[in-house]
Amino acid sequence: MKFRMVHNNINVADLEKSAAFYKEALGLVEIRRKSPENGEYILVFMGDESTSHQLELTWLRDKKGPYDLGDNEMHLAFMVDDYAAAYKKHQEMGCIVFENTQMGLYFIADPDGYWLEILPEK
Repeated sequence: MKFRMVHNNINVADLEKSAAFYKEALGLVEIRRKSPENGEYILVFMGDESTSHQLELTWLRDKKGPYDLGDNEMHLAFMVDDYAAAYKKHQEMGCIVFENTQMGLYFIADPDGYWLEILPEK
């Protein structure tokens, strides 16, 4: 038996704002979108066009207010080929929330407050 990772899911308050953030900040593109006829939810699958792993953004019509992320101990990690350029871009976007210069990485936050780790290519 062999398992493989397919996608991670996060719930978002403003689907279009979140999709735009992931496109601008990380270069992710929309792979596909799914929604039932009654419109109770919309799923948008975002990908990096170089791996098969996807990020599923879920918007729920009846959800009111922001999501409670608790201690927000979960995060996704992204490796980038030009760390300095990524850092500059994220600085300009104002989305850097934590830096660990000793470890050579930093975190950005998306519109809902989810943290995303940015790592240089090794």
